[in-house]
Amino acid sequence: MDSGTPSELTDRPRHVVSVSLGSSAGDTRIETDILGRRFIIQRIGTNGDYRQFCRRLREIDGTVDAIGIGGINLALVAGRRRYHIRDALRAVEGLRTPVVDGGGVKQHWERHIILKVLPELGLAMRGRRVLLVASVDRFSMAETLTEAGADCLFGDLMFGLGIPIGLRGLTTVKVLAFILLPIFTRLPFTWLYPTGERQDRITPRFGRAYQWAEVLAGDFHYIKRHMPDDLSGKVILTNTITPADVQALRQRRVATLVTTTPEMNGRSFGTNVLEAILVVLSGRRPEQLTADDYLEWMRRAGFAPRVQRLT
Repeated sequence: MDSGTPSELTDRPRHVVSVSLGSSAGDTRIETDILGRRFIIQRIGTNGDYRQFCRRLREIDGTVDAIGIGGINLALVAGRRRYHIRDALRAVEGLRTPVVDGGGVKQHWERHIILKVLPELGLAMRGRRVLLVASVDRFSMAETLTEAGADCLFGDLMFGLGIPIGLRGLTTVKVLAFILLPIFTRLPFTWLYPTGERQDRITPRFGRAYQWAEVLAGDFHYIKRHMPDDLSGKVILTNTITPADVQALRQRRVATLVTTTPEMNGRSFGTNVLEAILVVLSGRRPEQLTADDYLEWMRRAGFAPRVQRLT
């Protein structure tokens, strides 16, 4: 990943860029020190424009240390099967810089948070009613919540396809994924996931599911997309939160916000940014990182979930 003399490598900032299909309203650039190294962390939104998304990836390829992609996954997961998303693979094909989508952080770090960190904070999931908005986006979270004893409702059909049916049980999710995902992963990704300006629109739907749940978990763009005006007493377990999002949750009387990624300069970045940072810190390719590597580097970097009591 690196080139140059040893002194140059020590002195120069590491540059991590997240290119997202999401709105450019969330764009930011910060500089921070992590484990004694200077990092430039940047987020570039492309407002749902897939061609611009691909173009920006190619513009920065070879000029930065690691790339995260946001607003799209390289693959969706159900059980042991991975369903690769055609648009994502096309976008990153041929890139030289390491590219991550946050899948490793979702799989390993979020599991650690649910099983180890949250119980220590009095937020154990056992017996809680949890609406996980998209289980194929975070299948490890679906498995971990189930293992932790939560009463889970999976909202893949609701939030992905607009069908007002909640799913119960991991077996149901895996069977439907086996039938549907080979088809849907070949469609334009923007059909299934809110991108660009759609990420800023809130159209309340599925009120019964929101009302039933004590905990709303998963991708915040899905949670936000259809959330009602009243979320009194709810716990939100998510990531990629902006100050404006926090204010919107306060207005809806959310009790507690937990973001799995740490706060940096007033906001929590996406899992893809965190994973890109870990790739740079470890000096390894993404496919070389193990579960122990993720937890070890998160610990060494001092990263921890962000917990806010909002009411």
